[in-house]
Amino acid sequence: MVLRSTFDAFRDRAEAGRRLGTRLSDLDLPGTPIVLGLPRGGVVVAAEVASALDGQLDVLVARKLAHPEQPELALGALAEGGSPVWDEAMLRRMGLHSIDLNAVVAAERQELARRVATYRQGRPAPDVHGRVVVLVDDGVATGATARAALRALGNRGAERLLLAVPVAAPESLPTFTDADEVVTLLAPANFVAVGRWYDDFSQLSDEDVRRALSAR
Repeated sequence: MVLRSTFDAFRDRAEAGRRLGTRLSDLDLPGTPIVLGLPRGGVVVAAEVASALDGQLDVLVARKLAHPEQPELALGALAEGGSPVWDEAMLRRMGLHSIDLNAVVAAERQELARRVATYRQGRPAPDVHGRVVVLVDDGVATGATARAALRALGNRGAERLLLAVPVAAPESLPTFTDADEVVTLLAPANFVAVGRWYDDFSQLSDEDVRRALSAR
């Protein structure tokens, strides 16, 4: 199920999170949901969602697996606790096989481990087995990292899995088949890029992520 509404551009990630939290509150989710933000920007949004839902806030680290010569071109993604999830159609288009990207996967695993250590500071990942889990990002374009994260969470036994984003490219929405529900406030036909739908889409640091996580 995809829930969407229409709003003007968001002022910043915090406002987007508050609006998203209000929409998710209408779903009357049972128990205490685990709200997981995809860093960096998704964690700031997730902090507001967790506040609205009185949920347990944490982070789930995922990394885009990019073409080695075209770093903006996502060929797949990798999430902590999961295996690479590839865009097979894009691999074929580029004339590549996943084995050709072993070096990319190794480098991203290293960066993923660094970020996990930085953000969690030794805390274990939350146990999602049998829980309602809300995965949050500040927006999705291709959706590669979100798909990898959803797959990893499903394999860890989440009972009900929601993807919640303020804005999404409409063509990406049908691809999130591992989510029980997808909630987005904006799915504009003239999407272009996530940042277009924010007045302030400033780049965030690791310290910004730690600060957002420690706020709850």
